[in-house]
Amino acid sequence: MSETSVADAKNRLPRLIHQAEHGEPIHITRHGKPVAVLLAEHEYTRLISGQMPQDDFLDFLQQWRSRMAAEGLEPLSEKEIDALRDKTPGPDFSWDE
Repeated sequence: MSETSVADAKNRLPRLIHQAEHGEPIHITRHGKPVAVLLAEHEYTRLISGQMPQDDFLDFLQQWRSRMAAEGLEPLSEKEIDALRDKTPGPDFSWDE
């Protein structure tokens, strides 16, 4: 996501709107802190309507896996995931005071 200051956004608004129309959200900052986001209308409409980009999570997951496979990226195996998992014991909680 691109980032620009309020002052810079004022000077480059037509170009920023064009970027947003083409799917690139623009973070607008004041004194380095985010204050607004410029989005394409269709994206804003989707967000306020509560619609998910895909009908349900399973469809999304299947489409995502297909895209990753098409790019040559294979998902981690259960063994690889297990090797990455933090196996340190969590804190011991005692309900006694």
